[in-house]
Amino acid sequence: MSAAPETAAPAWRAAYDARVARLRAQYDAIPAGAPVRLAKRTSNLFRQRAESATPGLDVADFDGVLHVDPVARTAEVQGMTTYEHLVEATLPHGLMPLCVPQLKTITLGGAVTGLGIESTSFSWGLPHESVIEMDVLTGDGRVLTVSGRDDDPHRDLYYGFPNSYGTLGYALRLKIELEPVKPYVRLRHVPFASAQAMAEAMAQIVDTHEWQGEAVDFLDGTVFSATEQYLTLGRMTDNAGGRRPSDYTGMDIYYRSIQSKREDLLTIHDYIWRWDTDWFWCSRAFGTQKPLVRRFWPKGKLRSDVYWKIIKWDRRTQFSAKAARVRRKPAREEVVQDIEVPIDRLADFLEFFHREVGIEPVWVCPLRQRDPAARWPLYEFDPSVTYVNVGFWSTVPLPPGVDPAEGRVNRRIEHVVTEMDGRKSLYSSAYYSPEEFWSIYGGGEYQRLKGAYDPASRLLDLYDKVVRRR
Repeated sequence: MSAAPETAAPAWRAAYDARVARLRAQYDAIPAGAPVRLAKRTSNLFRQRAESATPGLDVADFDGVLHVDPVARTAEVQGMTTYEHLVEATLPHGLMPLCVPQLKTITLGGAVTGLGIESTSFSWGLPHESVIEMDVLTGDGRVLTVSGRDDDPHRDLYYGFPNSYGTLGYALRLKIELEPVKPYVRLRHVPFASAQAMAEAMAQIVDTHEWQGEAVDFLDGTVFSATEQYLTLGRMTDNAGGRRPSDYTGMDIYYRSIQSKREDLLTIHDYIWRWDTDWFWCSRAFGTQKPLVRRFWPKGKLRSDVYWKIIKWDRRTQFSAKAARVRRKPAREEVVQDIEVPIDRLADFLEFFHREVGIEPVWVCPLRQRDPAARWPLYEFDPSVTYVNVGFWSTVPLPPGVDPAEGRVNRRIEHVVTEMDGRKSLYSSAYYSPEEFWSIYGGGEYQRLKGAYDPASRLLDLYDKVVRRR
């Protein structure tokens, strides 16, 4: 009997393996004991960090979709692929990733190691929950293929990778699940006079996936004040019903439409990126929502990565801080955070937030762990509980003499979130003590993983990276 023929390697494999070999050579060229970092051109992290004298690993070649399988509904994707490029590759097949974070330049690898969320998270959870397997360059220089399979010797790294922020390794390739989409999304903006009423409706939709007899495929919300909040319910449809889809990439502004329209229609592409054009509402700070400015602002430059460049310039030059001092304006603390609290504490959190912080609008988005049996130790949820992400991104004025670097407002938010049995995403400034941090973010399990996959500590420690900002 002849031997069974070997399965042919996929067409993308040789070029991908060559890129991996070049990256391994870069790693090997870094002096022993020297720290290892990525040389990334873009970032969606809001915390600043110290500059490193050691050259970073150049991973620019790892931006690109390797293969989309429309039958199996999977995609092979390199770790530095932006969601903009990923969606460009999947939509022609009538497919999209199960969870697409809101900003175009977020990378798939970044969303898995640093978390992400969107309006499908009440159904599909967070981006890491749709990863089938991934190749990880670990801190000790190995490239390991890891999965959640019971027979995988490195399944602990698969489950420990989310929320490790590149301190255990870097994702080079990820195989992910996709879901079918339809050409249009019909929206309903449902108003609520109180946060409690909104939370109760949200809980009902999460449980039933419908509202008033109509299916709900997408669910998020916008809070404009304590008495004005909306849930936006999206349902995919094949037919535009004779309507022209709205366009919020030009003069019109998406989040303002939530207050003025009860129903709307977007293409699936424009729905996915509805928040990127104005970076939710943060484009206000750059004047691009003023009609005259917006008319002359290049429409191709109405996008989050352009605003990011302006912020980085301002941080480098301290232009805004200097101008405020000249005008004798109070110092302001940057409060840019995403937190999650159990849905039955959402109204309590928003009451605190309106009273003590006062940033408006605020984004809310429910999430539920997809597989109740899974355990993600570095960002662990109770799988029986629905949580709500609350996102707020602005600055707040401080009393005279208070230094913004103290993080007074951010510390208060951390304390309240912890009291409510919540979690805070670590993409921005954090102020936890080491003891509190590790009690929340899987300290014992993290140290075990660190010893197994980065025993020489070539990569930063998680606490050092996200709190001490090294």
